[in-house]
Amino acid sequence: MVYTFPPAQGRRAAWGELDGRVLAALQERFGAEVAEVQPQVHGFSPAVVAGVVFENGDRAFVKAVCPEMNPNSPAMYRTEARAARLLPPEAHAPKLLWDYDDGRWVALAFELVDGKTPELPWRQCDLDRVLAALGEIAHALTPFPTDAPCVTVQLGRSFHAWRDATTTGAGEKAIGELALVEPWAARNIERLAGLEASWEEAAKGSTLVHADVRADNVLLTEDGVVFVDWASPCVGAPWLDLLFFLPSVAMQGGPQPAEVFERQPLGARAPRDAATSVLCALTGYFVWKSLQPAPPGLPTLRAFQRAQGIAAAAWLRQRTGWT
Repeated sequence: MVYTFPPAQGRRAAWGELDGRVLAALQERFGAEVAEVQPQVHGFSPAVVAGVVFENGDRAFVKAVCPEMNPNSPAMYRTEARAARLLPPEAHAPKLLWDYDDGRWVALAFELVDGKTPELPWRQCDLDRVLAALGEIAHALTPFPTDAPCVTVQLGRSFHAWRDATTTGAGEKAIGELALVEPWAARNIERLAGLEASWEEAAKGSTLVHADVRADNVLLTEDGVVFVDWASPCVGAPWLDLLFFLPSVAMQGGPQPAEVFERQPLGARAPRDAATSVLCALTGYFVWKSLQPAPPGLPTLRAFQRAQGIAAAAWLRQRTGWT
């Protein structure tokens, strides 16, 4: 079977576009000039992203962005830097080696992991490794006593799409666009808004979650799994990362979410109504975001979100039994 799916790829800037002051600060931190640059193409970050080898043999994974590349990315990098300082080794996250912020440019340097993103379409052996690692970090990061935001704070402005559509007057045009993407959702929009309303309570917990696990944020190493791009960490239910992850697995050629979720210990322990409510909010986020114009530097993002939304909606339809 041939699978086609939108690439998780932003418009990457060339290494030569890196501001000279950032490069100078980077080289000062590592005590040597850059000898080799290995551009990285996987991932949505519209920035300068590369593996770097210095003349003294040190290596780092470097990413740097300014508002002209994408106005929201500098703030996300700042959040990622703060989160990286808090993460314990049990988080399966790369170590932050250096960060830079001059108010315009924000740059991060992490340890360069000897690993690769999963082969797509998903192979069961790779998926099994990632699912096991998700279980490990959920256990290791519960409870997580930090000032990381609650999931309802982190995602609260994004996870109310169905309610917005019914209470703020999305209008016939928007509902018509929704019907073209997901006709089942358009038919059930009032019911979806009601189900979505309970997601905040349903998602509460004491586990630090990544909140954005996808194939392009995963590195498979010889003996483990590393989760990168901790730009949206928050505290919530231990099964959230598993639930958030599975629609992307389905749209990238892996098994359907219903085949995976309840077979995993995290999913099996999730209260059914709570998981369905959170899935409803996630589906609304993906579907409605996909109808918006593409952000600067992210030409494939909306198609990627649409594909995730369709996979999530199919799972939600199965769980609700609504026609």
